[in-house]
Amino acid sequence: MREAISKLLVLQDRDRKILGLQEELARIDPDRKSLQTKAASGQAALDAAKTLVKQLESERKRLELEVEGKKQQIERYASQQLLTKKNEEYRALTHEIDTCKAAISGFEDQELEIMEKTDVAQRAVVERTREAADIRKTADGRIADLNARELNLKKELADLQANRAELAAEVEEAVRHRYERLLKSKGGHVVVGIHGSVCGGCHMTLSRQVVVSCRAEQELQLCPNCGRILYCSPEMDIAAAAE
Repeated sequence: MREAISKLLVLQDRDRKILGLQEELARIDPDRKSLQTKAASGQAALDAAKTLVKQLESERKRLELEVEGKKQQIERYASQQLLTKKNEEYRALTHEIDTCKAAISGFEDQELEIMEKTDVAQRAVVERTREAADIRKTADGRIADLNARELNLKKELADLQANRAELAAEVEEAVRHRYERLLKSKGGHVVVGIHGSVCGGCHMTLSRQVVVSCRAEQELQLCPNCGRILYCSPEMDIAAAAE
């Protein structure tokens, strides 16, 4: 049984490395997407700042057209005043002219506010442009590193998996099947040592009978608590005696 345990330990070491690489590979895509999201957020902030500037400029042009329209109305009213001979009509036209002038004054005040907001928005565009560029540069660099790391990990994983089947084939079929079942639920901690009288997997205290049976190495011994495959080496016996 010692030979079977030795083969299992070799296989487990390989599986641990494979699992470690698979876990690292599984983290790469979320990390890459996170970086892409940050870069997209930076660009979105820049686009929003640019959109605001365009909206403000559009509003300013609208106000300019409103002012121009009121000025044209004033010119028409003034021309009508020259033609009218009735005081009542003249006063009405004067009122319309005054109303237009008041509207123009209001539009011009709004234009000043829009111009001030536009200055602030344009400065924000400059800042967002710098921030978006910095975020994109950082993200692109890290994504490039992740892509390179991904390629290396896949190659390393393929190399490890290449002869994994050969290592597994060297283990007795019944033992291998038990190991494979436990591998799915226990990860890379299927074959564990006994430390003193404690299972190296679940850390529960084992009965004396289990420990003695494990040291005898006559048959495969499982932890009655977690089901892991137990083994006991002379080094462990020495360590236990020193405790």
